Amino acid sequence: MRVIKGFKLNSASRMREMLCLAVCMLGLGVSATAQNGQIITFDLPGAGTEAGQGTFPQGIIPDGVIAGYYQDAGNAFHGFLRTPDGKFTTFEAPGAATGPGLGTIVWGMNQRGTVTGYYLDSSDVSHGFVRAADGKFLKFDAPGAGVDAGQGTHPESINPAGAVVGAYIDAANVYHAFLRAPEGRFTTFEAPGAGADAGEDTWTASGFPGGIDLGRAITGTYIDGNNVWHGYLRAPAGGFTTVDAAGAGTGDGQGTFTCGINPAGAIEGSYLDADNVYHGYLRAPDGTITTFDAPGAGTGAFQGTYASNINPAGAITGNYWDVNSVAHGFLRDPDGEIKEFDVPGAGTGSGQGTIPYGNNPAGAITGWYVDANNVSHGFLRLPTR
Repeated sequence: MRVIKGFKLNSASRMREMLCLAVCMLGLGVSATAQNGQIITFDLPGAGTEAGQGTFPQGIIPDGVIAGYYQDAGNAFHGFLRTPDGKFTTFEAPGAATGPGLGTIVWGMNQRGTVTGYYLDSSDVSHGFVRAADGKFLKFDAPGAGVDAGQGTHPESINPAGAVVGAYIDAANVYHAFLRAPEGRFTTFEAPGAGADAGEDTWTASGFPGGIDLGRAITGTYIDGNNVWHGYLRAPAGGFTTVDAAGAGTGDGQGTFTCGINPAGAIEGSYLDADNVYHGYLRAPDGTITTFDAPGAGTGAFQGTYASNINPAGAITGNYWDVNSVAHGFLRDPDGEIKEFDVPGAGTGSGQGTIPYGNNPAGAITGWYVDANNVSHGFLRLPTR
């Protein structure tokens, strides 16, 4: 089994799809407490209401627009945008199929409102897309991407200039990273030490701002030949620096995962130790790594602290899994103080709870929560005053 972003996935599964484990309605729920701040919950019209279905926000940009995807009652995926006043725009990438497990997946958006992600065609092959703020689509495939089911191109992040990074799966089911320049030129690359077997090799980090900064420094993760994970930083000129958190395990499926890089060059992520417990870390631009744990994090296998995103100020959001394997949100301030929070309505059973996924410069946080019926719903947590 692979372990990605806190969830165990079969090694033959798509790299990041199905990371996440409602009555479908347009209405909004609002709650305010001193601990939680103001939290707004929402569901996409058309989102499914069965276990594993629902709404999955992926991030929020400075003006408050949220991007993500939802899964409908037929288990097809669709992209969406949510404006600060609560209005939704849903969209499908041209060529996207609409069967179970197929459709449009949104992973990243830049400050201009340009969205990137991938769509799955009727043959279950992934293709990249960029959707401009005016709704126009550009489709692309990375050179070398495979054309069989489960293969193809997976864009993950886009910077303000329009450069896209992601990964592609070749005909041998090996992952490789790519950078697509705004004018369409591709650079493909492998991290030194990456394995070359099916399911191994190199990919970039997703999230908001994600795995690429304005200067095109790229962060991501690779798996070596022993199935151990390592983070990396790729300089704009192409040089690599390996990122391994102290305490990261060296066994099968253990190691260091990167999730994002901010404009200052700070990287955040998590590592899985020798006991299969997750811990968060922050790597400063000078290379210094600080590790941290949310106060309520469990210490059992696949429990612990999982960091998801870092904003320009250095605030990190993510979730932790408690002793009962229930998820709770956290925000780590730049000074290291950690605040924990739960979305009203979040389930309290194993695998349920609150899963933040992105925070913007103003401190607004978005993500989803899993209710007692294992249905996912979107939320927006506004900063406390």
